[in-house]
Amino acid sequence: MSTPTHTVDNQPPPLVGHDVYTTDNALTEAVARHADPALLPELTEELSELGRAAGSAQAQTWGTEANACPPVLRSHDRYGNRLDEVDFHPAWHRLLGHAVGAGLTDAWSRPAGHLRRAAGFLVWSQAEAGNGCPVSMTHAAVPALRADPALAAEWEPRLGSRIYDQRLVAPGGKPGALFGMGMTEKQGGSDVRANTTRAQPLAEDGTYALTGHKWFCSAPMSDAFLVLAQAPDGLTCFLLPRVLADGSRNVFAIQRLKDKLGNRSNASAEVEFDRTWARRVGAEGRGVATIIEMVAATRLDCVLGSAALMRQAVAQAVHHATYREAFGGPLVDKPLMRNVLADLAVESEAATTTALRLAAAYDADTEQERSFRRLAVAITKFWVTKRCSAVAVEALECLGGNGYVEESGMPRIFRESPLNSVWEGSGNVQALDVLRVLSREPLALNAFLGEIGLARGADHRLDRAVKGLLAELADLDGVEARARRIVERMALVLQGSLLVRFAPAAVADAFCASRLGGDWGATFGTLPHTLGLAAIVDRARPVLP
Repeated sequence: MSTPTHTVDNQPPPLVGHDVYTTDNALTEAVARHADPALLPELTEELSELGRAAGSAQAQTWGTEANACPPVLRSHDRYGNRLDEVDFHPAWHRLLGHAVGAGLTDAWSRPAGHLRRAAGFLVWSQAEAGNGCPVSMTHAAVPALRADPALAAEWEPRLGSRIYDQRLVAPGGKPGALFGMGMTEKQGGSDVRANTTRAQPLAEDGTYALTGHKWFCSAPMSDAFLVLAQAPDGLTCFLLPRVLADGSRNVFAIQRLKDKLGNRSNASAEVEFDRTWARRVGAEGRGVATIIEMVAATRLDCVLGSAALMRQAVAQAVHHATYREAFGGPLVDKPLMRNVLADLAVESEAATTTALRLAAAYDADTEQERSFRRLAVAITKFWVTKRCSAVAVEALECLGGNGYVEESGMPRIFRESPLNSVWEGSGNVQALDVLRVLSREPLALNAFLGEIGLARGADHRLDRAVKGLLAELADLDGVEARARRIVERMALVLQGSLLVRFAPAAVADAFCASRLGGDWGATFGTLPHTLGLAAIVDRARPVLP
């Protein structure tokens, strides 16, 4: 029923039914740039199919339902027996099943596997971000498991499987498996060497009984976990299955699920181990060294996840402003709104371009690229994940009161936006990691400087920023207190060098003028008005069919 006063007009059409991949110019160009030309048609078809699914009304409904009906812990059955299971809404299983079916846990054995998987992760995370956690953990477990070839041979085919099987059964009875991770403890936080969970050797070689508590366990519904515990010779990495080979349940007492700010579709838990069976991964006392490759891979996913949120926020803002009229014309044509949108678009493109460059470094896997990513992943994780919240809140404001309403989807993006800056090490952890690499691994700095040096002479503002960075790096006085300042500058010159080399002139010019040249304010929408702002906004606009 409608009343005479209830006329709905001046509203944009829903941003539904579009191809999230094909209409993202920064992403499609990055894939084309880094892919083998012979593989590009295959990648384009694969990613466009995923892009259409991500932009569909069905996927958007799944995302809404999965967040409106968060997971529920079933600690005991009706008789008092422990279950320690997590129930999810069917929409969650559909999202996660589609991600697994699209190969988002299968990067390590395919040509251009990391590039195609990174692009797909960025695309699918725009449908719903929470299911990215188990996808990321499963993908990232592979390099850690390779510390034990027998374990890798047993588990890698399951982790890379395209079959999603939600049953909690013995690993040998499943065609596919998911992994979680548990490192953080109450007393230590990021200082994992302070962990107190104990690992007592058992009679069978390489097996242990674990006793302790994990304050934050990711994806507790998974089939197995990589965890850290104190063995006789020090902190060690272990594989802990939920179900043992004989079909019996391992001791994995879920004490509670976390009530989180965002990421509400996904379960995170506190768990207790009480002589819980586990298999050692790597040597005793080498726990951090073993699990660090998993951490590095999940840190890249933090960058990709933040880039996805930024892209979705900017797409929604530009779409709204294109159709919404105010003060005599479309919002997108108003000079001030255009400045805001262009500024947001530049930030989003810089994040996407850098994230895909890091993914390509995994596929190349030369000594030069390994050294580059050792430094660049921590730098980019620090910066891009922090920029995500600023982009989310400004993009929300572009929709005005509409953006503050749940149905717009913008509040969910905003609540999700701080997550990746905390996940896998907060900003200080990343900054200190960069300092450690700078002091211990000179090849990493050489590789980083070699990368940004490829853009030398292309823009005087970039050249000046690089010179300033080198002066910062040459001065070690009070370096720890200056760590964030140094890492921020390294992130900006890396992004600037990539945009100068690869982005359209309007985008690169806007980035260098503002982020490197200092012609910028403290908020978005303060770009120099003489730049090609309209071209930047047009480039960022999602296209409906």
